[in-house]
Amino acid sequence: MAKVTNAFDTYSATSDREQLSDVIYNISPQATPFMSAIGKNSIKNVVFDWQTETLPTASGSGQLEGFELSRAASTGTTRVSNVAQISSRDATVTGSQQASDPAGKKSEMAHQLAIMAKALKRDMETALCQKGAKTTGNATTARVTGGFESWITSNVSRGTNGAGNGGGAAPTDGTQRALTETLLKAVLQDCFSNGGEPSMAICGPVNKQVISGFTGRSSARQMVDANTVEASVSIYASDFGELKIVPSNFSRERSLLLVDPDYAKVSYLRDFKTVDISTVGDAETKMILCEYGLEMSNEAAHGIVADLTTS
Repeated sequence: MAKVTNAFDTYSATSDREQLSDVIYNISPQATPFMSAIGKNSIKNVVFDWQTETLPTASGSGQLEGFELSRAASTGTTRVSNVAQISSRDATVTGSQQASDPAGKKSEMAHQLAIMAKALKRDMETALCQKGAKTTGNATTARVTGGFESWITSNVSRGTNGAGNGGGAAPTDGTQRALTETLLKAVLQDCFSNGGEPSMAICGPVNKQVISGFTGRSSARQMVDANTVEASVSIYASDFGELKIVPSNFSRERSLLLVDPDYAKVSYLRDFKTVDISTVGDAETKMILCEYGLEMSNEAAHGIVADLTTS
């Protein structure tokens, strides 16, 4: 069909206003399942301590009638410590940009701080659930809080040459192997034997799909729509309780973390705060800061299947 003669079109126009959406699309991963699930408390020092204890070994033996008491040794506690680390993000905006009217934002600085707050939470999740070694630091070395993987020694499955030192020391990675249901069951049994009751399994996306393919899945019965293919496992019902399977972008793909949220906390020396940085020239800088550490209340409450393949 021919165009109407002499019709003025958009190709010739020079004064049409631009069309810029007021919606800003961001799909960067933001979920922080480990930090969101565990508890929170406040501390008053960069090095913070807590105590653990165990009950005496169970005995089914009885006593003689009229027995003379043989005094048992008292049960002492074990003192454990970790270190608070500082994490920060900052944003700088020029005076001109702050005075402008950007699409989708009431304030450029407010928008940048919102982005940095989300980035800071991702940084914290990474530090808390990976294998960072506890580092007390000094004037030239930053403090590092011992991450989840650096504490677990009681309930573990590791590849050849893999080793966990505990106490906040970074584990030694071993030879990687495929995640299997047998490996998971073995660690869950260890958890039960040691009194642990993990209710959450955190894993990377590759091993989340591996878990969805466990053989026990084939005998499951479910009600689904005729047009739906159900191939996911969100709850793993083991012999020792149910595990919520949670994929994460910030735990290590090579590690399956078995977590009891009641026995881990984020300890804050300084909770999230915004700090105004001295202005230099025609630009404004603000910093978001947090000082925190991981309290692994009792490492035997948790478990890990380590050294897994990642593809």
